[in-house]
Amino acid sequence: MVSSALRWRTPSMAGKLVHGAGGFLGSWVVNLLLCKGYVVHGTVKEPKDEKNAHLSKLENASENLKLFKADLLDYNSMLSAIEGCNGVFHVASPVPSTTVPNPEVEVVETAIKGTLNVLKACLEAKVKRVVFVSSAAAVGMNPKWSEGQVLDEICWSDKEYCKTVKMVLYKNNVRICTLTVVSFLPALSLGPILQSNVNASSLILLRILKEGNESMENKVRRIVDVRDVAEALLLAYEKLEAEGRYICTAHAIKAKAMVDKLRGLYPHYNYPNKFADVGEDIRLNCEKLQTLGWRYRPLDETLIDSVKSYEVAGLLD
Repeated sequence: MVSSALRWRTPSMAGKLVHGAGGFLGSWVVNLLLCKGYVVHGTVKEPKDEKNAHLSKLENASENLKLFKADLLDYNSMLSAIEGCNGVFHVASPVPSTTVPNPEVEVVETAIKGTLNVLKACLEAKVKRVVFVSSAAAVGMNPKWSEGQVLDEICWSDKEYCKTVKMVLYKNNVRICTLTVVSFLPALSLGPILQSNVNASSLILLRILKEGNESMENKVRRIVDVRDVAEALLLAYEKLEAEGRYICTAHAIKAKAMVDKLRGLYPHYNYPNKFADVGEDIRLNCEKLQTLGWRYRPLDETLIDSVKSYEVAGLLD
């Protein structure tokens, strides 16, 4: 019989780094890697901060998880965390929940410089594979797209248009020898929260449940479960044939239909009652990701598990 310690460490003795380990997606990536038996290096702003306490409670964390204090703009801190790892999951990037006065400086500069620091540190540490999380917004924000057009990984948002609607797009096609970089473009990620603070995507659902806005736009929400995104990232790391960009989305549902679904499950919350119709939106094609073997869970499961976790965290009181 294989001992439990050996069984958990069988996949790889080398570490896997998760940058942004304490965040919404990062926490689920750490959880999945630990459950699969990987040794994990997690970067956070402050390892002893109470908001990262949930990480130490994850299965196998006491044996296989080490947290590092790291800053994207501090190259040496990133290198220190990455050393000893052969794979890196770069899942943290500045995503403000509200508009910022100077996005080029406050968001873009940090994202670009930070990502370049991660890639340079990966080269120095001889990492072989980086899985980088971007957003479906890097595909869909382009005035050239027609209503109902199906978009895939060869499609790019328009940088100048993103500026006019205060969105951010960074495109980098640099090929780095010996380092494989796979990028992910997830849609609106929902699902249960492990962390104590509220992330931007969960805040969207929380506002629908509790803010009591009288009306909202009846636009299409493209949704994917955060746990399914974590599974997709691990697939991209483990499958050597994975390359390039991957759109990661599961469900497309209009706002009114989603509110009706939530109202049927949880009738006591304060939902919008009026919905303003908008034009048909673009559609996203995730067939490329599904060819890797990726599957996703039903939307009802995502919504139910999300709300349950909000209730447990006291976010709906």
